[in-house]
Amino acid sequence: MFSDTINFEKHPSKELSDDHVVMTQFYQHILALAFAVKEVNENPQILSNVTLGFHIYNSHFSETWTYLASMELLSRRGRFIPNYKCDSEDTPVAVIGGPNSNIALQMANILCIYKIPQLIYGSSPVINSKVQDVFFHKMFPSGTHQYQGILQLLLHFRWTWIGVISQDENNTERFIENVLPMFSKNGICFAFIERFPKVQFSSNINDMIGQGFEAISVIMGSTANVVVVHGEIQAMITLRMIPVVAEFEDLPMKTRTKVWVMTAQIDFTLLPFQQCWGVQFLHGALSFTTHAKEVLGFLRFLQMRSPNSEKEDGFIEDFWKQAFNCSFSKLVIEEMERNICTGEEKLETLPGSVFEMSMTGHSYSIYNAVYDVAHALYTMHLFQFKHRTDKEQHKILNQHPWQAQPRSLCNESCHPGYRKAKKEGEPFCCYDCLPCTEGMISDMKDMDDCFQCPEDQYPNHNKDLCIPKRINFLSYEEPLGFSLAICAMFFSIVTVLVLGIFIKHKDTPIIKANNRNLTYALLIALLLCFLCTLLFIGQPKMVTCLFRQTAFGIIFSMAVSCVLAKTTIVVLAFIATKPGSRVRKWVGKRMDIFIVLSCALIQAAICTEWLATSPPFPDFDIHSLTEEIILECNEGSTIMFYCVLGFMGFLAIVSFSVAFLARKLPDSFNEAKFITFSMLVFCTLWLSFVPSYLSTKGKYMVAVEIFSILTSSFGLLGCIFSPKCYIIMLRPELNNRGQLVRRNVK
Repeated sequence: MFSDTINFEKHPSKELSDDHVVMTQFYQHILALAFAVKEVNENPQILSNVTLGFHIYNSHFSETWTYLASMELLSRRGRFIPNYKCDSEDTPVAVIGGPNSNIALQMANILCIYKIPQLIYGSSPVINSKVQDVFFHKMFPSGTHQYQGILQLLLHFRWTWIGVISQDENNTERFIENVLPMFSKNGICFAFIERFPKVQFSSNINDMIGQGFEAISVIMGSTANVVVVHGEIQAMITLRMIPVVAEFEDLPMKTRTKVWVMTAQIDFTLLPFQQCWGVQFLHGALSFTTHAKEVLGFLRFLQMRSPNSEKEDGFIEDFWKQAFNCSFSKLVIEEMERNICTGEEKLETLPGSVFEMSMTGHSYSIYNAVYDVAHALYTMHLFQFKHRTDKEQHKILNQHPWQAQPRSLCNESCHPGYRKAKKEGEPFCCYDCLPCTEGMISDMKDMDDCFQCPEDQYPNHNKDLCIPKRINFLSYEEPLGFSLAICAMFFSIVTVLVLGIFIKHKDTPIIKANNRNLTYALLIALLLCFLCTLLFIGQPKMVTCLFRQTAFGIIFSMAVSCVLAKTTIVVLAFIATKPGSRVRKWVGKRMDIFIVLSCALIQAAICTEWLATSPPFPDFDIHSLTEEIILECNEGSTIMFYCVLGFMGFLAIVSFSVAFLARKLPDSFNEAKFITFSMLVFCTLWLSFVPSYLSTKGKYMVAVEIFSILTSSFGLLGCIFSPKCYIIMLRPELNNRGQLVRRNVK
């Protein structure tokens, strides 16, 4: 390697050796990059008002240098601090890398994490990660077609006895496992399959030769006259050593000249000391090449290169010295065997093994990569120009790296809130986008199916996000709950005032004539009915759930039984006045107590059974309402709940029937007419309560029950007691014994 193990105590670039080997053939790659960028910047039709720039990093065909260069891209200029960049103008939009597969793979390990597009102009590695493959673009043609062409060439000349040598690189295993079996199936036999050691430019050259000595012995001694060479751009360096080592080691070599068949990835790259070696053994070699067009202006661009005029070119002096074997130093002692470089030397005078004037396949891939990046930026700029304000137009180069990539889709991606639906008769990559059905969402692009939100959440309007459901219960803080509570308190106060009036005027005929004890009991029951509605408001808890329905059932039953007792006693009293009536013995104080207590005890027994077997409890309903979770009191046994309502309904019907029969009895202070009307209102309200209760959900269901309790109770209070209060407070002259007798006589 270039250096010892890095101990992270010094700046990484200080730990790496500054020694480097100049390979003159690679200088054309740099010039192809500079020429392409120059063309793009001079063309106003591609990137108007935008100038492309570039940085060149030398990988030295070394893992260490490659990783260092990749990390420096993520650091502030001049400071090696990965992930810290405050100069947005230095952010790369893409990286053009190569020329061999190892460099590309090592770049991908770092740059794909940051979603930086990479355009590879040489051999491409095997990418097993789908995530990395998205940001990986191959500019150099795939080797698959080359191997098919090599096979056809061998079969055409009937070269069925061949040897194979391969470089120990990233793609070698794939070549051996996939390509060679294809050759065998078509009748090709292998005299040998040998591997050359990996080229390490910083290693001792003798170590590399020693590792390849056995392979060279096999190659030179084989009877196979055709050798297929699988390698990458630097494979020629190793190949050029074969005749030298064979001659030096006096290896047996067949008299026939071998035919070398090479892939397009192999370029005529040489180490400096190899430029003087003969190339006779390569005469007759066959090499595949990539498709390339003549780039107008490139030859003129090369001819104008000179170290005297290109001061910003940091590579030209090293190239010039190596290519023309001269020195820019004026101290002849330092370069005794070299001429002085004048800068007037001509590139076209160099042999092709040192520098080629026509654009090579690798250089052409770099040239195309620059234009791909430029056109991607142009497309992005054109799209954003239509969708942004004037203030945002200067931000084109401040985009995330993955926004420079061109798109090639059968149709636009399905946005969140939609799902993919296959088009009949079309390839799988063509699809329709259908909105998610009610209650389902999709939160990413191109989802195959929508999915349901968790039970405590619901889809938003766009069906691309789940929103937590709101808690639903009748609260004192909201207008509905507050209004019902105010009504309950108001009716309670009215009831207390009526009770106070009746107690104050307890000795007047109008109160004494209608069983004042039952009147007091009815008023107290109505007061409790109004107050029990407060148990229905607020967050449901265990205590309120247990007692609100049972308390309401018992209290309301007591109120209705008081009405029934008052009506029954009036009827019995009238019948008892007839001569010879046997009903007289039933008329008395015990009758009213019996009716009220028996009815209340029956309802209490039903409620006790309810609490003992299946009591109400706090619960939540997450399904009834789409956007809300209902906090409610689960009634436990629905049958028992309707038994309580049914018994109250039974009492109301009986009371209504008795009052209806007694409505025409001749009594000055007869309540039958008022009770009949009040029970009519009562029954009508509770008959409409059942369908209303069942058709509502959440807090509105509770509000319906509270409203029914308040209105029916107030109906009893108003219909029965308002006429009496009117006489007591406004017509006291009617509240006397004489008036009572006079009306009875009439």
